[in-house]
Amino acid sequence: MTSASQTTAPKNVTVTGGGSGIGLAIAKVFADRGHNVTVMGRDRAKLKATGLTFFEADVTDDESLTSAIKNAAPADIFIANAGAAATAPALKTTRAIWDHMLAVNLTSAYISAREAIPPMVNKSWGRFIVIASTASLKAYSYTGAYTAAKHGVLGWVKTLGLELATSGVTANAICPGFTDTPLIADAVDNIVAKTGRSRDEAQKAFTKDNPMGRLITTDEVAGAVMWLCSDIAASINGQAITIDGGETAS
Repeated sequence: MTSASQTTAPKNVTVTGGGSGIGLAIAKVFADRGHNVTVMGRDRAKLKATGLTFFEADVTDDESLTSAIKNAAPADIFIANAGAAATAPALKTTRAIWDHMLAVNLTSAYISAREAIPPMVNKSWGRFIVIASTASLKAYSYTGAYTAAKHGVLGWVKTLGLELATSGVTANAICPGFTDTPLIADAVDNIVAKTGRSRDEAQKAFTKDNPMGRLITTDEVAGAVMWLCSDIAASINGQAITIDGGETAS
């Protein structure tokens, strides 16, 4: 059985949003297995703290992201992980929220693919993976712009998968449910501050839809990424790999 950790030579791996949360977990698991990892993001201090090669990049800025990808080592594996969430009632969603959610969650995946995939095709091997969301598969109230963007990114990945099918490059999305990251921790803190609930009560807002009754771990997401990059997953293409404890099963 062959895995990404058993490849004959290290791969070049790029992870956007690699300074914290899911992106950092993914970057670490590849680095621990001897691959050449580059992380990208806006927070220089967090990127530097990873100890990995890094480029500052704003994924909502075409020129910034394009420049970072072109200056980094050509990726064999590209993880489009950077994302953000904003909440508002659907009909009170401002144009600014709408545009930002599409830019960070959808357009950034388009730019990443446009720049990162052609060198993979030239080498007849590559993995392009977007960290999407269960919001790619279902709706959540008050997340209209985010949900629209995440639905869109899944359509983009499926199209890439079809067009790349004979190239040796695959494109897939991983769709985690609510995951134990600093983003969720901050959201729990906000609920506690605004409502006076305990942390356990506040966290239930993020675990109530998971049949397992818990948050997804970043290591679980990173493990799925490693599997998609292994030789035994070579025919997994254009798919949404859901990690949600069964939330979207029905």
